[in-house]
Amino acid sequence: MPVDRELPTEEAQDLIALTRDLADRELAPRAAKYEREERFPREVFRTLGDAGLMGLPFPEEVGGGGQPYAVYLQVLEELAMRWASVALGVSVHTLSCSPIARYGTEAQRRDLLPEMVGGTLLGAYSLSEAHAGSDAAAMKASATATDDGWIARGEKAWVTHGGHADFYTTFLRTPADGPRGISCFHLTPDLPGFGAARPEEKMGLTASTTAALRLDDVPIPRDRLIGEPGRGMAIALGALDSGRLGVSAVAVGLAQSALDLAVRYATEREAFGRPIVQHQGVAFLLADMAAAVESARATYLAAARRKDAGKPYARQASISKLVATDAAMKVTTDAVQVLGGAGYTRDHPAERYMREAKVMQIFEGTNQIQRMVIGRLLAGEAAPAAG
Repeated sequence: MPVDRELPTEEAQDLIALTRDLADRELAPRAAKYEREERFPREVFRTLGDAGLMGLPFPEEVGGGGQPYAVYLQVLEELAMRWASVALGVSVHTLSCSPIARYGTEAQRRDLLPEMVGGTLLGAYSLSEAHAGSDAAAMKASATATDDGWIARGEKAWVTHGGHADFYTTFLRTPADGPRGISCFHLTPDLPGFGAARPEEKMGLTASTTAALRLDDVPIPRDRLIGEPGRGMAIALGALDSGRLGVSAVAVGLAQSALDLAVRYATEREAFGRPIVQHQGVAFLLADMAAAVESARATYLAAARRKDAGKPYARQASISKLVATDAAMKVTTDAVQVLGGAGYTRDHPAERYMREAKVMQIFEGTNQIQRMVIGRLLAGEAAPAAG
């Protein structure tokens, strides 16, 4: 059922209506088939770009939609209600555009950003490595300075859109910038020595390609550096705060779909002479699912509104990612339970929703890492001022 949203403007209302219509026509009919075939939906991202949905939170002067983050996230949620892999892809693309939007030179913003946020080009975000996921500062892939720029060597792991993206926002260790020096670069797959490995065989979100990147003496032109040398980790962490809000919205959209499916089934399925929704055991389960979805939505919107107001929101972003993805796991699991044996078969999407929810507790920082972040931020906020 459509979510009753409180939107700030008539333009935002029209945007949600456009998103629902487009998602019903272009996403929902493809989702199950593409997931089953592990088929990457590149043409769907082009369609979303043509509709102006690939750069909503970026300024209009660089080709973006100029929308508040709270509106953009609700668009993501609507997409996720039809197809989580695509909604995740839009979130990753937004994450990939953010460093140039925030830290790029005037020339980079002028020459690169319009095609990026306009959706003509699809982005990927390359931070993790096989041994450096939660501990991103332990990365080993490096970029060594040369007279013309840098030479990159090493591997990046778990790259969403790996092998399909048109640009890769990539974080590499730059030894000249100190023992923990990491810098951010804009890489493209046409660079010599750049390659993607065979896609990972995943439990869920199988239409969203995930692959490692191989950097074999890749020459990086000097103008591909984003921000100051050695400032890459600060750039990465700043982008991840907004990325966690994106994952939160995707998780809520997925959970809403699972709830809607469970309610429909419980209304139609009869046991002991009446619909199972009228049995207290099922009704209470559905009530808890609805409470989890509504609470998670309120949490990510509260964090997004702080971001839109220019207030610190790192703690709230981690809370929303933790709450929303845990809620998605619980709600999708309970949806399988409501459907019973039918929920365990592929005749219904409940089992797919459950598989897709699991990884949301892992990427963009595991939920154990979110608890560490929240705890540390609370400790910092509670510390007395020096002097």
